[in-house]
Amino acid sequence: MGLDPVCKMEVNPESAEAQTEYGGQTFYFCSQQCKEAFDRDPARYLDDTDRAQARLHRGRPAA
Repeated sequence: MGLDPVCKMEVNPESAEAQTEYGGQTFYFCSQQCKEAFDRDPARYLDDTDRAQARLHRGRPAA
C-alpha cells in the first residue's frame, strides 16, 4: 500500500484513482483532486525525507 501525500489516505497502487511522477518517484492518489493539489505545489505535501529522495533520484529511473 502507498500513502496519498495530500490526504495521507492509504492507496493501493494497482487501483489508485490517479498517479503522477515527481523527482523520479511515482506518487499515488485517492482522487483526481488530491493529484491536482499535489501537482500545483508538490513541496507542500512532501516531508524532508521525500524531498531528499526526489532530489537524489531526479533524472534517474526510480528503483
